[in-house]
Amino acid sequence: MWSVRIVAIAALLWVLSKVIGMLWSVLLPVLLAVIVCTVLWPLVDRLRRWRLPPALATAVTMILALAVLAGIIGAIAPSVVSQSQQLATQASTGVQHVQKWVQGPPLNLGDEQISQFGDSITSKLQSSAQSIASGVFTGVSAATSAVVTVVMVLMLMFFFLKDGDRFLPWLRRTVGDPAGGHVSEVLRRVWQTLGGFIRTQALVSLIDAVFIGLGLVLLDVPLAYALAVVTFIGGFIPMVGAFVAGALAVLVALVSGGFGTALAVLAVVIAVQQLEGNVLSPMLQSKSMDLHPAVVLLSVALGGTTFGIVGAFLAVPVAASVAVLVRYLGERVDAQVDDGADLAHPAPDDGQPEDAPIASPATE
Repeated sequence: MWSVRIVAIAALLWVLSKVIGMLWSVLLPVLLAVIVCTVLWPLVDRLRRWRLPPALATAVTMILALAVLAGIIGAIAPSVVSQSQQLATQASTGVQHVQKWVQGPPLNLGDEQISQFGDSITSKLQSSAQSIASGVFTGVSAATSAVVTVVMVLMLMFFFLKDGDRFLPWLRRTVGDPAGGHVSEVLRRVWQTLGGFIRTQALVSLIDAVFIGLGLVLLDVPLAYALAVVTFIGGFIPMVGAFVAGALAVLVALVSGGFGTALAVLAVVIAVQQLEGNVLSPMLQSKSMDLHPAVVLLSVALGGTTFGIVGAFLAVPVAASVAVLVRYLGERVDAQVDDGADLAHPAPDDGQPEDAPIASPATE
C-alpha cells in the first residue's frame, strides 16, 4: 500500500509539473502581481481609509511606486554611462595583466600558445555564427515576452489591489462549506506569510545595499551605486542572490582597482553578509517564514534549476506557502485527535472574523 501511495504521489507531482509548464505564461504574471501587491497593499488600504475610491487609491499607489522605480533608475543611469568606458579600458588593462601572468611561472605559456588559444576561440565563435544569430532572435523574442509579462503584471496588480479584499468572502461563498472555510483560512495565512517575507527581505536587502554601497563609494569603486542596486535586488533571492551580487562587486573592484581593492571589497561584503546571516535574517525572518535554512537553500536550487532566475526568486515564497498548508493540515489533524474539534468549520486562530479579507492589514 505504501508503494501504491508513493507512485500515486509521484504521478500527481509529474502531472502537476506538466500543468504548471503549460500554464506558466499565465501563472508567472499572477504570482509576480500577488507578491508585489503584498508590498503595496498597506498604502492602498491607508488611502482607502482616507475616503479615496478604491480605483483612485490603487492608481495613486501604483504611480508612486513607478515614480520611485524610475527615480532609482534615473539616479544610477548617469554613473553607469559615464563609468562604462573607464571600466572597459580597465578591463582591457586587466586582460593584459592576466596575459603577462600566464607567460610567467608557473604556467610559462609562450606568445604562440596564447595566440593559438585566441585563434581557437575565434574559430569556435565563427563556426557557431548560426547559433549566435538564432540566439539573438531568441533574445528578441524573450525581450518581447518580458514586455508582455510586465504589462500583464501591472494590469493584474491594479485589479488585485482594487478588488482584492473581496476575494476571500467571494471564494468562501462560492466554494461553500466545509471546503470554503479551509481554503479561505489557508489563503489568509499564505497572504500574511508572503507579506511578511517580502517586507522583511526588502528591509534586509536595503541594509545590505546601503552598507556595501557605502563601502564601494569609500573605496572609489566604479559603478558603486549600480552595484548597490544589484545587491538590493539580489537580496530577494536568499543566500544565493547576496553571494552573486558580492562576487560581482569584487570582480568590478579587481578590474578597476587591482588586487588590494578587491580584497578590501571582499572584506566589506563578508562583514555585511555575516551581519545579515547571523543577526538580521534569524531575528527578522524567523517570524515571517519559519523555514529551516536548508529548506530555503534547496528551494532556491530547485527553482533556479527548473525556471531560472525567476524560479529562484519565487522558490522561497512558494516553499513558505506550501509550509503554511502543511502546518494547517497538521493543526486540523491534531485538533481532531486531541479534542474532537469540528474540522468542517475552522475558525481563524487570531481572533479575526472568518470573512477577514486576504489583503487586510488587520489580519496581520
